[in-house]
Amino acid sequence: MPKSKYYVVWQGKKPGIYLSWTDCLAQTKGVKDARFKAFDNRQQAEEAFARSYKDYIVKKNTRQGPPKASARDLRRFPEIVLNSLSVDAACAGNPGVMEYRGVETGTGRQLFIRKFEEGTNNIGEFLALVHGLALLKKHGSQSPVYSDSRIAINWVLRDKRCKTNLKPNARNEALFKAIAGAEQWLRENRFTNDIRKWETKKWGEIPADFGRK
Repeated sequence: MPKSKYYVVWQGKKPGIYLSWTDCLAQTKGVKDARFKAFDNRQQAEEAFARSYKDYIVKKNTRQGPPKASARDLRRFPEIVLNSLSVDAACAGNPGVMEYRGVETGTGRQLFIRKFEEGTNNIGEFLALVHGLALLKKHGSQSPVYSDSRIAINWVLRDKRCKTNLKPNARNEALFKAIAGAEQWLRENRFTNDIRKWETKKWGEIPADFGRK
């Protein structure tokens, strides 16, 4: 009897883990840039689905994007404030498993990280910014915060809320609790930290980048 496979669909009609090639094909056929891969057992499949497809699939296109900036590289740009916080998010699918984190810009030292079962990249960028601002306020720091997401910056500075179209469900309950908490923090707190747009094309990837481009 042939060994069964588990098929992870990161990007398709409905991302998930499927038990047959027929089911996998039904979710990916006709989908532009569909991302999927077969695994030998469920544990491997579940671990893969919780991460980015870029960790498992080798791209045929070898053209590289901007490299992640190191502290030494950043010193070439005097306009960058090294004593600052950089935040970023990564999402495996849209929606999909989402992570965000914050690091010291000058050293790359990670200060916080959170992961959610279902979310979007824009939500992650928003939550990362608010998390960073709250952390800086807690420690009485006036350091600026860098983000490479213009959408998230606008949500924080202009809208004071997360303007996502994602609908609440059982998988993203924890995410929407985090969103509510972030929006409440913005309503109840004032901050003077400068939020700055990270210029990726000029400086390379933001130091908080997850390295899954």
